[in-house]
Amino acid sequence: MTSAWTAEHVSGIANQQFSTVPVITKEQTIPIISDLMLWDMWPIQTIDGSIAEIAGGSIWMALSATDHGDPARRHFEAKIRLLHFVNNQWHDLGPTLPDQIDCYEREWAGSAILKDDKISLFFTAAGNANTPRGYQQRLFETHGILQADGQISDWSQPVESIINTGDDYECADQQDGEPGKITAFRDPAYFCDPADGKEYLLFSASLAGAKTHYNGAIGVAQRDNDGAWQLLPPLLHADGVNNELERAHIVVKNGLYYLFWVTQSETFDPSGAVGPTGLYGMVADSLFGDYQPLNGTGLVLANPAEEPKQCYSWNVTAELLVSSFIDHWGLCGRSIENDKALAASSFAGTPAPFLYLSLNGNNAILCDTHIGDGKKYA
Repeated sequence: MTSAWTAEHVSGIANQQFSTVPVITKEQTIPIISDLMLWDMWPIQTIDGSIAEIAGGSIWMALSATDHGDPARRHFEAKIRLLHFVNNQWHDLGPTLPDQIDCYEREWAGSAILKDDKISLFFTAAGNANTPRGYQQRLFETHGILQADGQISDWSQPVESIINTGDDYECADQQDGEPGKITAFRDPAYFCDPADGKEYLLFSASLAGAKTHYNGAIGVAQRDNDGAWQLLPPLLHADGVNNELERAHIVVKNGLYYLFWVTQSETFDPSGAVGPTGLYGMVADSLFGDYQPLNGTGLVLANPAEEPKQCYSWNVTAELLVSSFIDHWGLCGRSIENDKALAASSFAGTPAPFLYLSLNGNNAILCDTHIGDGKKYA
């Protein structure tokens, strides 16, 4: 069944005591790669969602683009970068995929799984090579061989994982648009259901036949016996509430299925209840629900009120480690709207300090953030 995240749920945030991310300091904004912006991170994981131990630490992927002094430009130049995290330090391993594809323009977020020595990368192929700067989105996959040093070789030719029929999900084929208002068909996240071993891809979508433009949804596809992915109806929709449920993924703990996503305050329907930019989630007894909002509202954590844009794109692993990137920090109440200089100077584009969640039934809160240095998983 398809569950709903409703305006009634969101309206409860006004009276909710929720976890907030610690204020980012200047020292934490130092880029790990000079002149390169990084955002939307994910680790290489094992089938059960745990962070894979590789080359003495862990291997991460992140979207990257050259810093031209305009953070909005990065979305049109994004390429997946490979990073090694070991001894609490980040090390650049270069571009993840070779420059050999001409059927899309750039690479947006996804997920990666390690099985034996094989890496499976699921990612968003954005735009068309022959019509640059569009917002077209398709779900692709490719497979490579992990090397001892964390590099990945022998990538297969990327292929489209899922063809959107338009029956349950709007087709994301727009050439023109703007972030936060475009149709979604992106962010594929691998999930293997421990109940039966069946494999799925979750993704951010837009609900077909919706009653409003604010029609964000979390889609799902199941791998059949022939290895092909078959589209299923959405797990969750926010029709009439929010336009974007991004970076959707599932963590299973104590027999419960925790469905997480991120969204920004600007993508809520302004005529109704509006929540902060944050990590949201719902919980169910099985993959297909019925899902109920965590903490009664769905809100798990948000940026501090004094810095509402400082971090974004939170991702939760099986260990309940939470990664994100530093977005616009140190604004001190200033607005970046119509201020390109401030938008550029305040954008960090680098990994944020790790955090950890605590899950207890329908409740989710941040743990003591003093252990958020990632050493446990380095």
